Amino acid sequence: MASTEYLRISDLHAFYGESHILHGVDLTVNRGEVVTLLGRNGAGRTTTLKAILGLVGRRTGSIMIDGVEAINLPPHRIARLGIGFCPEERGIFASLTCEENLLLPPEVASGGMGLDEIYSIFPNLHERRASPGTRLSGGEQQMLAVARILRSGARLLLLDEISEGLAPVIVQVLARTIRMLREKGLTIIMVEQNFRFAAPLADRFYVMEHGRIVQGFTAAELEAKTGMLHEYLGI
Repeated sequence: MASTEYLRISDLHAFYGESHILHGVDLTVNRGEVVTLLGRNGAGRTTTLKAILGLVGRRTGSIMIDGVEAINLPPHRIARLGIGFCPEERGIFASLTCEENLLLPPEVASGGMGLDEIYSIFPNLHERRASPGTRLSGGEQQMLAVARILRSGARLLLLDEISEGLAPVIVQVLARTIRMLREKGLTIIMVEQNFRFAAPLADRFYVMEHGRIVQGFTAAELEAKTGMLHEYLGI
């Protein structure tokens, strides 16, 4: 089992100032899996992603990333373990063109995608490569945010609400991209409110409430968990 684990989080507590947000989170993600964190707003899902990267005020516990203990590492060292983060706010540089945004991220590991491969996945970005970030639609900005971390060579992708507020046609493009990345062997953790988007993509699910993991189950168990999901998520 240990050889297949990419990420193991044990008894993770996270704080913003005096606010205690995560209360002993335990989860594992295996190499090549897509794992989705489910929960209502405020459940601690985004904080879990940020805690993995060290982007919280304080954290305790254990975060093993590909066999390396990361709990005491600074964020730039954690990123160099091969992690890419796509935040909910996207973080597009408005004054740079689409292509300049793509060329900006540093390499965190070898094997990042070239521009030609990126443009084959996201032809919209090729068409808009000379457009400033401010001129891109919300969907194009989201595709650009995902594409940037693919350029970096990251093997563990943390995706925060990438389908939020997007047109169905863009959501379909992102779903195809996630399937393609899984086929390439990348490991993905998604935070998603859009259950219809997340359900067909994930291999496993964790349900969070009040900063804790309250349920974990596989895609094969999804149908049997409908009642529980309705109780926790209202779906």
